[in-house]
Amino acid sequence: MSMTGKVVSAYPAPSVPLYLAPQAGVSESPFRRLCRRFGADVVLSEFVSAEGILHGNDRTMDYLRFDEDERPIGVQIFGAHPSRMADAAAFVAETFRPDFIDINFGCPVKKVVKRNGGSGCLRDLSLVSRIVAAVATATPLPTTVKIRSGYDQETRDPVRIGKVCEDAGAEAIALHPRTRTEMYSGKANWDEIRALKEGVQVPVIGNGDIRVGEDARRMWEVTGCDAIMIARGSHGDPWLFRQARAALCGDPVPPDPGVEERFQICLEHAKNAVSYGGNPQRAVIEFRKHLGWYIKGLPSARELRQELFQARSLQEIRDRLERYRQDHLTRPSARREPGRATAVS
Repeated sequence: MSMTGKVVSAYPAPSVPLYLAPQAGVSESPFRRLCRRFGADVVLSEFVSAEGILHGNDRTMDYLRFDEDERPIGVQIFGAHPSRMADAAAFVAETFRPDFIDINFGCPVKKVVKRNGGSGCLRDLSLVSRIVAAVATATPLPTTVKIRSGYDQETRDPVRIGKVCEDAGAEAIALHPRTRTEMYSGKANWDEIRALKEGVQVPVIGNGDIRVGEDARRMWEVTGCDAIMIARGSHGDPWLFRQARAALCGDPVPPDPGVEERFQICLEHAKNAVSYGGNPQRAVIEFRKHLGWYIKGLPSARELRQELFQARSLQEIRDRLERYRQDHLTRPSARREPGRATAVS
């Protein structure tokens, strides 16, 4: 049931695609592949600067790499100049050949917005229209967009923003129904996703506050959206896709993995991140945030996090997790699996 009492459908929705959202520093290739294994149907790259692409920045080129087993995959780009965005999209399409190009009109981070990128573009819908039209014309690949409901409360009008994008050539629209000034506070207004779905002809992807599998089913029932995008809920929780699929199909939702399996998944992810990252030490340092997410909800998680955040090699991660297992999981009183409601930070 929606916030206004409306129910779209009570029937299972097994064919609703699940997307892994583009997330800076998170949606790297190893994590995308892991989420695909747990049931993500479509993945997106980290958002990539059009200027970085056109300048041939080595780090930017790394963000654009992907493996064939990640398809279907979209590359998300951001910028504030239509011609530069068009040139960047054309380069990505020709060089890397993703399945679609996505435009970021949603990032609320200050360093992006101050250059009029991301959700900063929402202050000027004429600019939004020109960017979408330029990118859609520059490449034969489908052009999609990710938007917020507005820059602030005064400009909050997701249906109008969506129509502007659709008229300019966007073939799908993902909506995170918060404004830029709200950042991630409060609750995502799912009724705005439903309004957008009713207001445009292109597919609408719902995004925001999918934290457990049942949330995906509830979003679909409330909004009738064509697909569901999972972002922060996937952090340290790639099995959320498997749980969301079960909920959408009307099947029993699998429980969270036990600690042993969670550690195995974490180490698999870490190993792939080190293999992919080139510089092993830098890869481990950048992986530390994932370590913090994987251990959420465990007893003595704060102490374990502090120790893991000192790790500088894959072996140190293995050793510390094994010590934790020996100290906490071999005692009969410690064998209860952690739950979401009993998190220890």
